[in-house]
Amino acid sequence: MWTTVVTMDLRLLLMSAALLGATLSLSVADRPSQCKVKWTFGILCEDVYNRLVRQIKLWQISTSCLYIGEKCSYELVSTSPYLINAAHTSHKSRSVNQLQFLFEQSTLCKVTGDSTMDSPKDPEANRTNFCSLQNLMDGSDLISAEGYTQFSNKWICPGFDITNCSLSLKII
Repeated sequence: MWTTVVTMDLRLLLMSAALLGATLSLSVADRPSQCKVKWTFGILCEDVYNRLVRQIKLWQISTSCLYIGEKCSYELVSTSPYLINAAHTSHKSRSVNQLQFLFEQSTLCKVTGDSTMDSPKDPEANRTNFCSLQNLMDGSDLISAEGYTQFSNKWICPGFDITNCSLSLKII
């Protein structure tokens, strides 16, 4: 009797684990593509904020992105004192990245950038997510700002470790 109960409990446990594993793998596969990057600056967050907003406005939808690559088709969605919401439409794939920059002022200005695209399992989405954020840092010349540092990795930003945004900026 005891062996039968243990065997049934073990089977139930294994079936539950298999079901949970299948559910988790499906939910991870169906997740939108996402990239998170953190930056620090030795300048005021207000300056970083203003430079990013100005760059997004400069790169709003233009008549043609043919010669400027992905450095166009940005849209300023909303702003609040410590938050910028924007979008970027890739002219190559027509996919849309939802961008968010969250600011925290302490002894340094800390910025968390987040880019999300509703394209699970798309390798191009990984590159586009990172480059949509990084191009704004480059374009606003914040990469030359005092105290600039960047933190990310391939687990919180797939493609971060292998993407070179400057290689695919122009299509001629």
